[in-house]
Amino acid sequence: MGLILIVLFLALFVLGFPVVYSILLPAILYVVLEGLPLGLLTQRITYALDSFPLVAVPLFIFVGNLMNLAGVTDRIFRFADTLVGRIPGGLAQVNIFSSLIFSGMSGAALADVGGLGKIEIEAMKRRGFDAPFAAAVTASSAVVGPIFPPSIPLIVYGSVTSVSIIQLLLAGIIPALICIALLMLTAAIIAMVRGMPRADRWSTPREIGGALLPALPALLAPVLMIAGMLLGLFTPTEAAAVTAVYVVLISGLVYRELTVAHLWNAMLTTLRSTSAILIIVAAASLFGWILAVEQIPQDFSKLILTISSDPMILLLIANLIFFIAGMFLDSTTATLLVVPVIAPPMVMAGIDPVHLGIVVIFNLMLGLLTPPMGLSLFVVSSIAKVSLRQLLWALMPFYVPLLVTLAIITFADGLVLALPQLIR
Repeated sequence: MGLILIVLFLALFVLGFPVVYSILLPAILYVVLEGLPLGLLTQRITYALDSFPLVAVPLFIFVGNLMNLAGVTDRIFRFADTLVGRIPGGLAQVNIFSSLIFSGMSGAALADVGGLGKIEIEAMKRRGFDAPFAAAVTASSAVVGPIFPPSIPLIVYGSVTSVSIIQLLLAGIIPALICIALLMLTAAIIAMVRGMPRADRWSTPREIGGALLPALPALLAPVLMIAGMLLGLFTPTEAAAVTAVYVVLISGLVYRELTVAHLWNAMLTTLRSTSAILIIVAAASLFGWILAVEQIPQDFSKLILTISSDPMILLLIANLIFFIAGMFLDSTTATLLVVPVIAPPMVMAGIDPVHLGIVVIFNLMLGLLTPPMGLSLFVVSSIAKVSLRQLLWALMPFYVPLLVTLAIITFADGLVLALPQLIR
């Protein structure tokens, strides 16, 4: 029955059913055919959502929405422009560097693309950059958002696997910085080859200080969050609440741009986004419970361990599986459905679950840039008003630093686990 369930899910998905229906309908059919009480459906769904770590998801989504509406993103962009606008590539470098800063508060790729991306693309087009290149830089740099803390996908992964979320968030810092450095290097090479514009001169210390001062309250948000978790002052969920309160306070009292309308719109947008994520969490939890009852994870563990017990070989297999999964499923669905099946044999073979989490989530984030389901591709192409073909062609050079980062994450486990070791 477990295999039949998986086949039904794939069939409904291929036929174009929404993911949540593709998951729920086979699960409901299983409960009916097995003669189980229908109350089991609501019980499992309620149990899945009764999770303290998942409370962080709407809170970080709210933070990202509020920053976009209250003008915080504009100040981040101006500071990044002052700091790195003279580097070859100019606003392309600003775009990438801003994504790192913004990801320290939103934790989501699409929040970066939908909010900061609009500002970045329009500014690049005004400075003489062609639209496909601006869109490619925006889409590729947004991948960092779900790796650098706070990371909504890492929080979901930690909830599914019972792995320390603090360790996962810390493990994402070094890979995110490496990815940003490689993306900036790629943008600089392309800019020098094509003779792209950049700032006329380096900013003076006074100008940098003048741009830093308005942006400083926003820049302190990720520092506050990470320091608080490292010092044991609060959990990741409590960190999300502290960050949300902090952003409300700086938007209203420091920047004085927060209005009741901004607050209301941010809450409504958060409600819609959270509902879309958590309904998938609930449905996938029911589906995963049925697979566990049918012992699908155990059978898969035996199968995959017959292929190899070498951790590096298994990590390469995991890369392939999740890279393909990311091409067809959003990160939440893939994490909830595939991770409970794949993770056990990997951990049994000696792969650190924190290391595996970073490998998994980075692979799924690459799915945002790969057809047919790449959500970032569609959002960015719409904002930049370019065709999908133009965007994919412009993205080609940026796949290289992303894949190099993936290779580093996969094989340099000591690098990934360096910061988590501090609290172990």
